[in-house]
Amino acid sequence: MKKNLRNILTLSLGLMTTVAFGQDWDVDSRTRIDMSGDENRMETSQRATIGATWGGDDWGIHVSTDVNYNLGDETEVPVNLYEAYASTNVMGYANVTVGRQALNYGSGAILSSNDWAVNRTTWDGFTVDLGVDMADITVGYASNNNGGADAAEEYAGTMFANVGKADGDWSANLLIKSSSKEAGGVETYNGTAMGLDLGYSLMGGNLGLGLSYNTATMEVGGVAAEDMDMMDVSATYKINDDFSVTAGQASYGEGGFSQPGTDMSGGLAGSGKLGYLGADDENMYVGVDYGMGDFSMGLTMNMIGNAENDDYERTVNAFNLGYSMSDNANLGLSWASDKVGDADAVNYMWVTLNVTP
Repeated sequence: MKKNLRNILTLSLGLMTTVAFGQDWDVDSRTRIDMSGDENRMETSQRATIGATWGGDDWGIHVSTDVNYNLGDETEVPVNLYEAYASTNVMGYANVTVGRQALNYGSGAILSSNDWAVNRTTWDGFTVDLGVDMADITVGYASNNNGGADAAEEYAGTMFANVGKADGDWSANLLIKSSSKEAGGVETYNGTAMGLDLGYSLMGGNLGLGLSYNTATMEVGGVAAEDMDMMDVSATYKINDDFSVTAGQASYGEGGFSQPGTDMSGGLAGSGKLGYLGADDENMYVGVDYGMGDFSMGLTMNMIGNAENDDYERTVNAFNLGYSMSDNANLGLSWASDKVGDADAVNYMWVTLNVTP
């Protein structure tokens, strides 16, 4: 354990020394105490992210590392490369970024970085931001290859395009993603996904309407699976500067809907959010958010049924309490209760401390 800590300190000191000569740097520390179940668990995890950015008017380089460990765990402490990419402007028409990147687009149901997880989702490849006035347009390609010549090696490739536009009271975002995988020269997976997110503001900004529609198709081993889709319609009413109410409904199709490694992956235990639901599930939800100075709180009630099974009932209640201790530190308490039918409810509770310079 002492050797691992010495290596971490050496790496951090070396990076901080380099950062001193860079143009910008960032550090983020997250401490999370998991008190789920009987609330005697008290499992504490720590993640520290250290990053540095160098750049000029038309170029930039960014590198960051993650250190993850559980307090009291004597096993080896892993130090992971989080992001490492270079960006440059191409003749004033586009910005090209190459390397390992955390990508977040639209509602996050298809492509997002899954920040709750220990190993957050990143993509190795390139993105191109087109410099056009009509919309924010980004296209990209990411691939992973084990680099060997074995006939059984697997190759995965993902192409995506994202178009976003906001003007006055409305906003729209369209994301299209296509992924494929090969093993030994034979295609083992092929899938496409599309997400459309729309927003509109009324009553001088006091009422916000939202629509998110996501669909996906996939083929595994030459066998086509059932198409997947989900739609979420919501409305948020701002009663005053401190208090707002949200209500909405999320509906899943016959094939359900999910994508790997997103902010919604893993359910409550894995992502800290309700996450993806099952096929034909329908969720009616109501939430309130209140802020008072440095304090904030929110409560959301999810009432889940199934269009094909009248006997299925699931209730998920989630409560969040936050306190801004300073400009650099925030303390949060999250609690959730998940109850299916007559079974006992499963309770989750986390305390989170975030510190940034």
